[in-house]
This record gives sequence, C-alpha cells and structure tokens, in this order.
Amino acid sequence: QLHLVESGGGLVQPGGSLKLSCAASGFTSNFYTIGWFRQAPGKGRNVVSCISNSGVSTNYADSVKGRFTISSDNVKNTVYLQMNSLEPEDTAVYYCAFRARLRISGRLQCGTEGEYEYWGQGTQVTVSS
Repeated sequence: QLHLVESGGGLVQPGGSLKLSCAASGFTSNFYTIGWFRQAPGKGRNVVSCISNSGVSTNYADSVKGRFTISSDNVKNTVYLQMNSLEPEDTAVYYCAFRARLRISGRLQCGTEGEYEYWGQGTQVTVSS
C-alpha cells in the first residue's frame, strides 16, 4: 500500500520561507509523478507543482513560479517543496499526491487532482503577520 506523509508546515510571516517534505513508501511504479496541491479555506484543491520520478522534469502553477522550487531525493523517496517569498494568499493546506504515470506534452503536465491515485494527509501553511 502506497503511503505519503507531508511535513514542514507552520506559521510564517509574509516574505518568509518554508520547506515542505513528502515522504513516500510502498510504491513500485517506475514512472510516476508526485504533485503538490493546496486547498485554501472555502476553495477547491489546486495544483502547485509536480515532479517526475527521475526528478528531472518539473512544472509549476503560474502563481508560484519563481518563488517555489520542487525537488526530490530518490534515495530517501522524498519530494520537497521549497517555498520562498510567501504571501498571505499562499495560506492553505498543502497535500502531496502520487500519479502512477507521467504525462508529458512538451514538458511534464501536472494535471488535476482527479488524475492522482494516492494522497497524503496534508500539512497546514499559514502566512500571516
């Protein structure tokens, strides 16, 4: 059974940084995508970023480009989301998710939440002064 566990959330002031981790276990797929999604209060769950199994291919939502960086450590089976220059609008529960395939059209396509088969429990990120 595939298992995802997020950590690293917390309270940070505007302009600050946080690094989220997503530890994965129990998967056997050779080709897969790990995505980061977020859900703000009263809103739907939207994609933030994604990374391929190799760690080479990544993609980002326009709202976080230049501020967030996704990376992976395949030895530790962990995906990270470095979040810099945080804004109050980044406040949300952040989830990592597993999709048992790649979707590449020019570059890695993160897709929507319905494409992902497994989800972590989420970690709260609050950006406030």
